Amino acid sequence: MSSKELMNSDEMARTLNRIVFQILENVKDAKEICLVGIRRGGAHLADRLGEIFKSEGYNNIQVGYLDITLYRDDLTTIAEYPLLQGTELDFDVRGRHIVLVDDVIYTGRTTRAAMDALIDLGRPKKISMAVLIDRGHRELPVQPDFIGKVIPTSNDEIIEVALKEQAGNNSVTIQKKI
Repeated sequence: MSSKELMNSDEMARTLNRIVFQILENVKDAKEICLVGIRRGGAHLADRLGEIFKSEGYNNIQVGYLDITLYRDDLTTIAEYPLLQGTELDFDVRGRHIVLVDDVIYTGRTTRAAMDALIDLGRPKKISMAVLIDRGHRELPVQPDFIGKVIPTSNDEIIEVALKEQAGNNSVTIQKKI
């Protein structure tokens, strides 16, 4: 598989900062915001966004993680025994402005599963979506509110987000399936 780097560590940091400012510009009361990272890819990004909010003086932003495994519509095709990673939300979602965070949006199916999982926990006041990369090809009517970068792809390409928390480095690459 050939790959091409699309975003390095510095570009990723600037992009995440830009997402935080997009959120602040569009949310009237930042005290309402709770960041919920979709496990796997969105969890570390939610942490990073939370740290940026803190560095800007918003110390009340809560961060949690959502496991959508059992809400996926392809559950029976991905594994005989799915690996659950656990939902960790130390706050009540009812009446809050939830910003779902993920690394890449593609078909919209992960977002749909995340909204189903979240609503099972309570009724948020509002749900928004923040993604690092939007690669297009929606199969469902889902559109993120806050986008780091739009990277058009073909269906035979894969966007790989590598984070130092998982892979030891920060980068976004595009790879062609062979």
